[in-house]
Amino acid sequence: MDAVKKNTELGIYGNAFDQKGFNDFILGHNVVGFFENEITLKSGRKSHFYVNWRKPTEDALLTDILSNYVIRFIKSKGLQVDTIYGVPEGATKLAVITQFKYSKDKNPVVREGDFVLAMGRGKIKDHGSADDRLFLGKPKGNVLVLEDTTTTGGSLIDTITMLQKEGINVVAAVGLTNRNERRDDGNSVAEALQKLGVKYYPMSNATELLPEAAKKSNTRLEILDKVEEEFKEYGEKSLKFYARK
Repeated sequence: MDAVKKNTELGIYGNAFDQKGFNDFILGHNVVGFFENEITLKSGRKSHFYVNWRKPTEDALLTDILSNYVIRFIKSKGLQVDTIYGVPEGATKLAVITQFKYSKDKNPVVREGDFVLAMGRGKIKDHGSADDRLFLGKPKGNVLVLEDTTTTGGSLIDTITMLQKEGINVVAAVGLTNRNERRDDGNSVAEALQKLGVKYYPMSNATELLPEAAKKSNTRLEILDKVEEEFKEYGEKSLKFYARK
């Protein structure tokens, strides 16, 4: 691997975000793919395709690469952020690692109290102060909420609503991959978050990734047809894998 390609893959700090490199990272590590038999998602919907960030975020090297991509994405959008907070519990680990690296990139000489490593509790404690019951490190300053996969955005919206009730200033939400589905109320995730005064920034989109994943796989056309039907029913826009005769 030459130095330029290695620097691109590892997401060396800078102000540019390599969208193609990030999409290739996703496809190369099977984050997106297809199911022969439909599964039920957390949202309750059934689907023949998946977006699953579990394997990359279980691996130390891949998490290191991924956190660099997140940092570069934040900087490319010009977002002024003090704390990166992960939606419990799926994005918590990545958010803490990214926050640690982001704080040192933002200020190479970090002093005690400059930045917090914020975590939300998966299960709220029934005793103690409000901060301790809800958090293992309360977010402060301008807060960016990080999610791995957004479908209807339920967990993301619940997290942002809780933070706002606690007086925390949520300035943006970032999702590693947006499934590009509309909610039951007809809104996209971005539209639902806009009502909370928060802008949503997806780092990647299923509508761009799925056609590329189909090219790499041996997925039967019948399955691709079913995914197209899903987007007709739920999608922000339609999806076509191949030209119809």
